[in-house]
Amino acid sequence: MNKIDDDAIRVVSWNLEHNGTARDGSNDRWHLAMDILADLRPHILLRQELTRADMHGARAVWAEAARLGGHLPFLAGATPESANPTGVYIDRELFEPTEYFEHATGMWHPVCNPVVRLRGAAARLSLASFHLCSFDPDRRLNEARRLTILGKPHMAAIIGGDCNSYPHSQSEATTLPDWAEVEDRTHFEHRTLDWCGERVPDTRPDHVLAGAHHGRPPVFAELGHYSATQLGQRGALAPTASLWRTDQGDMQRIDRIYATPQVTEALTSLEVIVNDEVREASDHCPVMATFSLSRLRRALTEFAQSAA
Repeated sequence: MNKIDDDAIRVVSWNLEHNGTARDGSNDRWHLAMDILADLRPHILLRQELTRADMHGARAVWAEAARLGGHLPFLAGATPESANPTGVYIDRELFEPTEYFEHATGMWHPVCNPVVRLRGAAARLSLASFHLCSFDPDRRLNEARRLTILGKPHMAAIIGGDCNSYPHSQSEATTLPDWAEVEDRTHFEHRTLDWCGERVPDTRPDHVLAGAHHGRPPVFAELGHYSATQLGQRGALAPTASLWRTDQGDMQRIDRIYATPQVTEALTSLEVIVNDEVREASDHCPVMATFSLSRLRRALTEFAQSAA
C-alpha cells in the first residue's frame, strides 16, 4: 500500500471494530487487520476499540505488538461504560518512552498518552489515542477540551482517534450529512446539537482542537485539512466511516489525526487507506500520516533549544 522510505515516520490511527472479534468469538478480522498493518508498517499506531484486550494478562495487546514487529504497547483502562479501551504502540528502535499518562474523561474512554523521545532529538513527543463519546455531543466537547492540555505551548504532540463528529472547516460543510437521508434516528440524536433553534451537525470538537480564534492560531493542526490545503493532497479529505452502515447516510471523515505546529511542519502526506481488505476488517478506514524523519528530528531539537 505504501512505498517504504528510510526518511519516513508513519503514524496510523485505526478504530478496528470490536478489535476484529466477531460475536461468535472468531478473530479472522483481527488477523486480516494485522496483515494490513504489517503492510503499512507504522512506527506509531494509535488504536481504538481494543475490546477486552486487557483480559488474560493483556494477551491480545502483546499479540498485536508482536505482529507489528515487536512494538512497545500501552493500553488505557476499560470502564464500566465501555470495554473498548484505546491503545498506542511504538517502534522501540525509533522511540524511547519517558512517561505514561491516562486521562480520564468521565465514564467513556480514557485517553492513552505515552510520552516518548525520538532517538537523536532532544524534545519529548506526546502521543495520544482517543475515542470521543459516540452518543453525547456535550461529553465530546469536554473530551476535546481535555485533549488541549497536550497542545500547551511547551509541548510537542501527535494525537489521533475516532472523533464521532465532523470537521468544522467551511470547505467541508457541503459533505456533512443530509439528515433527510439518515434512517437511523438515534444517529441523528447522537451527532447533532441545538444551535439557534436548529439541529446542526456537531463540529465543536474539531473547532476546539483545530479552530483559530481572535487572530490566534489553533492548538493543533488537523492533518487531513493541512495536507489538502498546504500540500495539495485532496485525497486526505476522504471519508473514513462507516464502511458497513447504510442507514446513517453517506460516509464521513470522523477519524482524524492532529499535531502541534512544530510537528506538523514535518508532515509529507496523509492518506485514508481503503480497499477490499479494509472493508472486510472494520467499519472504519485506517488513517496514515507520514512525516519526514530528518525534518521531525530537526524540528524537535530546535523546539527543545528554544524552550531551554
